[in-house]
Amino acid sequence: MDIATLIGLILAFGLVVFAIGSGIPSFIDPPSMLIVIGGTIGVVLVSYPLADVLKIIGVVMKTIMYKLPAAKDVITELVEFAQIVRKEGILALESRVGDVSNPFMAKGLQMAIDGQEPTEIEDILYMEMEKLGARHTKGADIVIQVGTMAPAMGMIGTLVGLVLMLQNMSDPSSIGPSMSIALLTTFYGALIANIVALPMAAKLKSRSKDELMLHEIILTGVQSLVAGENPRVMEQKLLGFLPPKERKSSFD
Repeated sequence: MDIATLIGLILAFGLVVFAIGSGIPSFIDPPSMLIVIGGTIGVVLVSYPLADVLKIIGVVMKTIMYKLPAAKDVITELVEFAQIVRKEGILALESRVGDVSNPFMAKGLQMAIDGQEPTEIEDILYMEMEKLGARHTKGADIVIQVGTMAPAMGMIGTLVGLVLMLQNMSDPSSIGPSMSIALLTTFYGALIANIVALPMAAKLKSRSKDELMLHEIILTGVQSLVAGENPRVMEQKLLGFLPPKERKSSFD
């Protein structure tokens, strides 16, 4: 679980609620919610296929529930495999593949064990990385669309509220509800965009980069295994992906 996302959401919404104080009931307006939330969902459905939109809940949950393994741990695991290969050969990994939790690593190792050509392994794994990046980009784009459209629907709601208010200036009792719609739709749109959608899209993009880097580490490690490189050489190559402060060799 990514605790930072939860803390950020609780902190942001908590500060808004604290600022509102006892006036919270005044900020609850069903018509305004329908305009912003319903309108945003409608526009997103126009923009993307239904199948992609239905996946949005799973995509958003990745900002909270999904956690990548540490790159240093992946490197350590690959170096251990390199030591086995150096002593017993690549076929010795066959009994270990079933214990590998990372599907991408398991696939690369299995291809290496099956004796596929290095260029073939590289092409297949690079293609998988490319498709993974494309899926992540689409998911982030849908969330960005939500963040873009929510304020726009808020502005439409504001215009609706102003028109209703101007049409009923002779009736003072109608001015308050109309003004409420005008202001609260903008408020709801800003909340959805700036506290939920856009920050989550940024988190998804950052996580996608981290996952692709992890896959690149695995790909490089598998290539080294196939080439039969010395485990120390392989480790130094893989540590190059990490920041200098994290480059601690397991052989020291």
